[in-house]
Amino acid sequence: MRQRYGFGVLGLLAALLTAAPAAFAGDMAFGRAEVRIGTAAGVRLFHVELAETPEQRARGLMFRRTLAPDAGMLFLFPERERPTMWMANTWLPLDMLFIAADGRIVHLFPNAVPRSRLTISSPHPARMVLELGGGTARRLGIAPGDRLSWRRVDR
Repeated sequence: MRQRYGFGVLGLLAALLTAAPAAFAGDMAFGRAEVRIGTAAGVRLFHVELAETPEQRARGLMFRRTLAPDAGMLFLFPERERPTMWMANTWLPLDMLFIAADGRIVHLFPNAVPRSRLTISSPHPARMVLELGGGTARRLGIAPGDRLSWRRVDR
């Protein structure tokens, strides 16, 4: 009898751990914004979520299975915090654009590897990070030096 009980608890625990990522994926509300990036080829428009609080920045795009071609997440950091990112629990490859306070893209990290624990940062000061689907920057000609502007659309 004891063995069946032990197996039942282990089975339940395994089921909960398997279901946990899906359960946590949609439990956090994010603001929304329109982001425009001026490139040599023209202006690119994205509809993104905003990660403004420490909890939102910690969650980011973790556990997402899909991302529309014009979607992403804009991480807003306090003035004195140096943005560092990683891909743990993120299942999609992402381009990370590090953006200075004036809106200039100062560093681009393309195609970050899903679930990697590599710490990704910019060699230049940045106040924001825009995450887009992997390969988007190359496909649309987005490069360091391009300028980003954004406006909140959820209020």
